[in-house]
Amino acid sequence: MNSQLRRAISATLLGSLALGALVGCGEDSRSGADSKTVTLVTHDSFAASKAVLKEFTKETGYKVRVQAGGDAGAAVNQAILSKGHPQGDVFFGVDNTLLSRALDNDLFTPYTAKGLDKVPAALQLDRAEHRVTPVDFGDICVNYDRKYFAEKKLAPPRTLEDLTKPAYKNLLVTENAATSSPGLGFLLATAAKYGDDGWKGYWKKLRVNGVEVVDGWEQAYYDRFSGSAGGGKGDRPLVVSYASSPPAEVADAKTKPAKAPTGVATGTCFRQVEFAGLLNGAGNTKGGKALLDFLLSKRFQEDVPLNMYVNPAREDAKLPELFTRYGTRIADSATLAPQKIAKNREPWVKSWSSLVL
Repeated sequence: MNSQLRRAISATLLGSLALGALVGCGEDSRSGADSKTVTLVTHDSFAASKAVLKEFTKETGYKVRVQAGGDAGAAVNQAILSKGHPQGDVFFGVDNTLLSRALDNDLFTPYTAKGLDKVPAALQLDRAEHRVTPVDFGDICVNYDRKYFAEKKLAPPRTLEDLTKPAYKNLLVTENAATSSPGLGFLLATAAKYGDDGWKGYWKKLRVNGVEVVDGWEQAYYDRFSGSAGGGKGDRPLVVSYASSPPAEVADAKTKPAKAPTGVATGTCFRQVEFAGLLNGAGNTKGGKALLDFLLSKRFQEDVPLNMYVNPAREDAKLPELFTRYGTRIADSATLAPQKIAKNREPWVKSWSSLVL
């Protein structure tokens, strides 16, 4: 959930997760046409169970080489710079905030992956051409510290508008929209809610109500947020994070609590959808198509939540108990068309910086 989106949560867990049979490095790790290796170009927070990647090898004969290249934005930039001569066969990790840029640069070869009929139409943002395949989705949302609000006998906020009320003055910390994926997602949530003419006025209200801005997710969540088990020393009981943060909070608890220590303000969310695609110029096209099929297989999809703390794209994939018990399903998360994001992202961030910083 880098990007992320929602990415920083999974990044804290990577030490206990295996990336699979091979990890590639160097400037050119392209697989040959007859190679039994298929190279997955991705961001640093990609994670999958070792057993699942071994299963792919057993089924297809291909071993997966993971070529990680920084966060999602950096990985997409590198893919654009090397287009036509890609560093691998499949790219995973472009989300809807970056999708139009990738498609406009002709990074991908169309391919309809097996199992796509099990993915809701709302997640298929390139349905006409199938240049990318939805693999997972997550929601950037305001999280709240349950203990703080219980002690204060104050109801936690539920909507974006709630955050501007005097009761929540000086309680919210968010990330810089220019430097952070969740920060950008929160800005996009406000643009989707209030429109081109209204989001600036909303942020003026937030500023008056004492919103704090920090550079990135880790600083916001671990240093400033009061409800984090990994930090919890901050004085802000509201933080922009992810709908999957509560399950992550209890994942390592020996004795599972009745509720996670953090909750989700369900009316503040923005949905990130993450895609994979067959790279133009891939050396191993056949292996790349097999890998895309596998990324959308029920086996891989059910491996996604506990490895990357996001939801599987397939609607028939079973969620683990950690998610069903402690997670929050967001029914009406805000969205914007990738083309609108591409057109407005830079001017919006520039205007946001002038207003808030």
